[in-house]
Amino acid sequence: MSFWEDEGSAPHELNVQVAHSARMYDYYLGGKDNFAADREAAEKVLANFPAMRTTARENRAFLRRAVTHLAAEAGIRQFLDIGTGIPSVDNTHEVAQRVAPDSRVVYVDNDPIVLTHARALLVGAPEGSTDYLEADLREPDRILEQAWTTLDPSRPVALMLISILQFLPDDENPRELVRRLTSSLPEGSHLVVSHATADFLPDTTGTRGTRIYDAAGIPLQLRAHDEILEFFTGHDLIAPGLVPVSEWRAETEPGPRPPLSHAALYGAVARL
Repeated sequence: MSFWEDEGSAPHELNVQVAHSARMYDYYLGGKDNFAADREAAEKVLANFPAMRTTARENRAFLRRAVTHLAAEAGIRQFLDIGTGIPSVDNTHEVAQRVAPDSRVVYVDNDPIVLTHARALLVGAPEGSTDYLEADLREPDRILEQAWTTLDPSRPVALMLISILQFLPDDENPRELVRRLTSSLPEGSHLVVSHATADFLPDTTGTRGTRIYDAAGIPLQLRAHDEILEFFTGHDLIAPGLVPVSEWRAETEPGPRPPLSHAALYGAVARL
């Protein structure tokens, strides 16, 4: 049974009158799977932070480099990607299965549009497996229970949390959610995180950006380096540690690299 046939799931209703972070991100990347509410909120973000499109591209490039490392160097063959977003170039399964066609990937998102596109577009290599779950990061136990339908619980998994944790304020205890997920993964698993920050921005830019997202009904909490580092407590960061995403193993990327203020995200990979 695929996730789409799971009678126990409760699909989220599509509300095009309210902005959604995945559809705003699609707009930043030049996609067309967004609605007026998404575009209106995204344009306000771009007016406040014109480099947001660069940030989105650098975040995607970080994902590509991190997955390539995990598949090619760490031998990871299973990926759990929570907060997938609308399919774009170099999705997790595309990158992983280029290196290892037998890779298994489970995507998780709470926007019905994301999952509709996932069914149509995120088709994996025949040697591997690609599946999709409509769920929320706030449901770690449900995610894991259903993910083991596709993933082997005895083999290492890469938990991908790409640009999602900033949408969980501290009062929702995102560190505990991450801990519950990572503590259930087999030895040798890895955690991949990218997270928005105001460390490289003028104070007013970060504050206004947070207010724009909040006004659109999307809680946003930008975190500083040491706050993001707490998500990796007890795990072994691989070199170069928690750094701006534009600098994480970016030696082969074309130069010059964007200034830090144009890619306001930290990223890291850790072995659990």
